[in-house]
Amino acid sequence: MAQQRALPQSKETLLQSYNKRLKDDIKSIMDNFTEIIKTAKIEDETQVSRATQGEQDNYEMHVRAANIVRAGESLMKLVSDLKQFLILNDFPSVNEAIDQRNQQLRALQEECDRKLITLRDEISIDLYELEEEYYSSSSSLCEANDLPLCEAYGRLDLDTDSADGLSAPLLASPEPSAGSLQVAAPAHSHAGGPGPTEHA
Repeated sequence: MAQQRALPQSKETLLQSYNKRLKDDIKSIMDNFTEIIKTAKIEDETQVSRATQGEQDNYEMHVRAANIVRAGESLMKLVSDLKQFLILNDFPSVNEAIDQRNQQLRALQEECDRKLITLRDEISIDLYELEEEYYSSSSSLCEANDLPLCEAYGRLDLDTDSADGLSAPLLASPEPSAGSLQVAAPAHSHAGGPGPTEHA
């Protein structure tokens, strides 16, 4: 750890015991391995026979190999104990990791918010332009449809009255023209007699 933190007495004692276990296991592995190498040397003159010495050396190698295996298992158990100790007791490191993760998530949230705001502004501008284009192109077509109901009916009545006024003179115009033709015909037929023409 970069910073040394003040630990309670029980935790300090536990860490010291872990350190002692580590040193003892490593020393056991080194000593047993060194003795196995020494045992592998062949001596020319011994007080016992070669067969007896070979059996003794074989037994010693088995014992020391078993000691190396036991020390290795103790180291693996020590690693597991250290992991458990860090998970359960190293609250500052856990809090620091949580704070770093929170900062990363906040930065990601701010970036997403900025992108959403930019997208909202672009969409609002596009919608405004589309609305202007729509209303400018359809304003002439929608003027009659946008009138109130009473005003629309008033315009319909005015159109009907004007149509009736135009059709009435067209229907009455043939009668005076026929009468004038009838009056003019006798005048043209009796043009030779002066008396009856003047009386008529």
